[in-house]
Amino acid sequence: MESMLQYVWKHRLYAEAGFITTDGQPVFVIDAGTPNTDAGPDFFNAKIRMGDSVWVGNVEIHERASDWQAHGHHRDKAYDSVILHVVRNDDTPVYRTTGERVLQAVLHIPGKVEENIAWLLSRDTPVPCAGQIRRVPPIYLSDWMTALASERLQRKATDIFARLEQHAKDWNEIFYITLMRNFGFGTNGDAFEWLAGSLPYKYILKHRSNPLQVEALLFGQAGLLDVESSGNTKPAICTGAADDAGNYRSSLCREYDFLRKKYHLKPVDGFLFKKLRTRPVNFPHVRIAQAAAVWISHDLLFSSILETEDLNGIRSFFDVLPSEYWQTHYHFRNASAAKRKSIGKNAVDVILVNTVVPVLFAYGKQKNRPVYCDRALKFLEELPPERNAVITFFEKAGVPVRSAYDTQALIQLRREYCDRKKCLYCRIGFRMIDN
Repeated sequence: MESMLQYVWKHRLYAEAGFITTDGQPVFVIDAGTPNTDAGPDFFNAKIRMGDSVWVGNVEIHERASDWQAHGHHRDKAYDSVILHVVRNDDTPVYRTTGERVLQAVLHIPGKVEENIAWLLSRDTPVPCAGQIRRVPPIYLSDWMTALASERLQRKATDIFARLEQHAKDWNEIFYITLMRNFGFGTNGDAFEWLAGSLPYKYILKHRSNPLQVEALLFGQAGLLDVESSGNTKPAICTGAADDAGNYRSSLCREYDFLRKKYHLKPVDGFLFKKLRTRPVNFPHVRIAQAAAVWISHDLLFSSILETEDLNGIRSFFDVLPSEYWQTHYHFRNASAAKRKSIGKNAVDVILVNTVVPVLFAYGKQKNRPVYCDRALKFLEELPPERNAVITFFEKAGVPVRSAYDTQALIQLRREYCDRKKCLYCRIGFRMIDN
């Protein structure tokens, strides 16, 4: 209940008529103050006219006035700065540590506002307001979508900054890890990131002139070669099904065995990579082969991206083909019908949304280079909308979706507000309450 009272106070949804202190002074709120999420009064630096005087200070809000003493505020000097104690139920006067009485006022919530809040918070559906979104004015919704897209980019940038601290502020390494994670396309995202974390980018760079060695490093570190060490003086043995493509997998095993010992590498467990309920084109073997082709084709890819201003130029960096073996295979077992295993356009766009845009944005923030932040936002507006269940749901609810900028906003809305039942912090929820 206190959170609802704080919300009503912050957004001035209370009945202003008859808002008076318990000793009869009229109350007019000039500034509700800044919400405090830490210890201490609920709102800092409020500005309130009470009677003929204007007070500046903090505000504390409780369901019952007696909560002041129950919470020990009468013994805490941090609450001596409270100029007004706002309550729903005035059941007792309250005092500062000095013994001085604190001005107190009862907050009257209009019945419709309270009813709307209760309706939103009690709905046992993923998006309580889904049936009402069409009522929100387009310009109001557009402003909220802009804020949500910015929130999502900022959140992704924060994750990237955390990785940056772990990797000696090496942006090429960060781009490599982020891109590898997104080659997992959700299902295998964690496994691909663990793979990248186990294989420093510098080793990829060092061997990119030898494609077989790059592939050996990636497949070997992914634990997908079924390699068993046979001692320090003998090459590794590939176990499992026979290799129907001649020497390819045996060559990978041999190269990996040498490189693993040279760099003291420890592979991740192959079982971490999932194939169940995954389309063959998304099998981890195919995606690793495609990632290898990207790294083989480009020296310091992130530097090239920084120098490229148009979206199609960025897309061209991912127009690569994995080695010949993968044109007739989805894994290391039986051959399949020949098929060009290039990275599909939709897959490239997903990579751009989740790798290029956030890393470019974070780089611009960290380097204080707004041109890169602006370019990231421009790319997001130019990229087509993503397609998933979340986006389809909001489209059916009446939210217009024109670009990846909109879809990123809606993903932020669903994950950070709807799923967490934070309706009181959502502008759409506020609109439902205030009408």
